[in-house]
Amino acid sequence: MNSVIQKAKRIIIKVGSSLVTNDGKGLDSAAIATWAEQISALRALGKEVVLVSSGAVAEGMQRLGFDKRPTSIDELQACAAVGQMGLAQIYETSFRAHNLHTAQVLLTHADLADRERYLNARSTLFTLLRFGVIPIINENDTVVTDEIKFGDNDTLGALVANLIEAEALIILTDQKGLFTADPRKDPNAKFVHEAQAGDPALEIMAGDAGSSIGRGGMFTKILAAKRAATSGAHTVIAWGRETDVLTRLAAGEAIGTQLNAQTGQLKARKQWMADHLKTAGKVLLDAGAVQKLTEEGKSLLPIGVTDVLGEFGRGDVITCVSSDGRAIARGISNYTSAETRRIMRHPSSEIATILGFVEKSELIHRDNMVLL
Repeated sequence: MNSVIQKAKRIIIKVGSSLVTNDGKGLDSAAIATWAEQISALRALGKEVVLVSSGAVAEGMQRLGFDKRPTSIDELQACAAVGQMGLAQIYETSFRAHNLHTAQVLLTHADLADRERYLNARSTLFTLLRFGVIPIINENDTVVTDEIKFGDNDTLGALVANLIEAEALIILTDQKGLFTADPRKDPNAKFVHEAQAGDPALEIMAGDAGSSIGRGGMFTKILAAKRAATSGAHTVIAWGRETDVLTRLAAGEAIGTQLNAQTGQLKARKQWMADHLKTAGKVLLDAGAVQKLTEEGKSLLPIGVTDVLGEFGRGDVITCVSSDGRAIARGISNYTSAETRRIMRHPSSEIATILGFVEKSELIHRDNMVLL
């Protein structure tokens, strides 16, 4: 197995509650310090890393004296609020030892279901990564309700991989990886070194049992890998206490279970755009812009747009049309239709003056565009 982690530039690392809190005994400062050291080494290799960490509720349970996970939503939220303080503090201290800044990002399902909030979360994470910061993401259990909770941080890790188009998702857990059956019950269970994410047989193998501390079992990790694969991200499920697990994965070593995405990252995103039978709106392009897109592989700048048809929002897929009515491309717009009407025919250097802000210098970046 040739580990995809070695090739990946942007990686999501998810750490489970039982690892972070040493099976509920309290935050495991030694383990967290080890992961921080390894992530620092990944950063030195030029990799961008986002850490999705469970443990806030488990730490709050320990501090407030709960011996099992509360079921009432108010007690769950109270544990999260208390535990989040300790979790943020220990990560900040651990990464500061390696001269790395951290940022706490709390998300709910509603944040990613709402288009504007989705795009804002995406922009914030990209900006943090550009500044070299390690985002520490957790579900916002302090305000979560049954209607908006992710249900487990495995799912959250996959959604974040989709959100920022990560190449790989590493799920660190208290198991070595996936077996064909529960090895604690079946002595004939075989370890699965590599498989295709989304294979229905994997869900049968995984079962659905989780730990007493966290919400997610191996079943949720299989589903998370399936979800991450929709944007082309590969998943590795590995034991979090394996010595130097992250740096060894980055060196190409085969550790844990690797679940491969069937479609490459760029191809998956562009296929999604190409599959839009009906787009939110259209922009008409001059001959120069058409040439830039079709012959030179460039991004679409506002100056090349001559007209805007329909109404669309930031993040919507729109169609690029030539002066003779040919649909030549589809892509994700960085500006609304109203904003596009104001900045079209103007150079990108004037966007800030016209709108009062700059989202991006391109109307559609070439990585978010597919030619038809």
